[in-house]
Amino acid sequence: MTAHYCVFVAGPVQGHTVLVTGAAGAVGHYAVQLAVWAGAEVIGTVSSEAKAERARAGGAAHVINYRDEDVPARVRELTEGRGVDHVVDVDFGGNLASTLGAVRTNGSVAFYASNGNRAPPLPVRELMQHNVRLFPMSLPGTPAAARKRAQCDIARWVASGSRVLSVAARFPLAETARAHEAVERGGKIGTVVVECAR
Repeated sequence: MTAHYCVFVAGPVQGHTVLVTGAAGAVGHYAVQLAVWAGAEVIGTVSSEAKAERARAGGAAHVINYRDEDVPARVRELTEGRGVDHVVDVDFGGNLASTLGAVRTNGSVAFYASNGNRAPPLPVRELMQHNVRLFPMSLPGTPAAARKRAQCDIARWVASGSRVLSVAARFPLAETARAHEAVERGGKIGTVVVECAR
């Protein structure tokens, strides 16, 4: 649902170019797939070749390894200088300069985390000059109508058969602390799932 909200919060993405940072991550991988399902061309950023393969499997048309490549320069090259229409960002503070270099004038950025810098200085003038719309989000605060739409769209997407589920690890409920440790270690590809006994 976080991926869905971030993909669609600024409007339809059909025919648009969407940049998904962390395109192999727990949220990013679903954002890639939902954006492609809705008719967008997706550029994803990743940190390794294994993650690049995962992003491509989800439908990303282009993948950029942010450790080796200049993301804004590569995005501008891929979009013939225009930049992307929309960004789904896993680390707003950490990626701010890169994101602003990649998004086009009148584009938008939705973000669901900011661990690289939790209190980044906001370049207000640059945002104003390029009329970039920002959409910070936390799932519990999203409007009920957005959650309902997400439920309906996700059900349709799952039924379409075009999904790639990404489960990195499974833990029983009694080992929830271990599940959190697995997430905090990083490096995982996919979602860590905690399962209740039946």
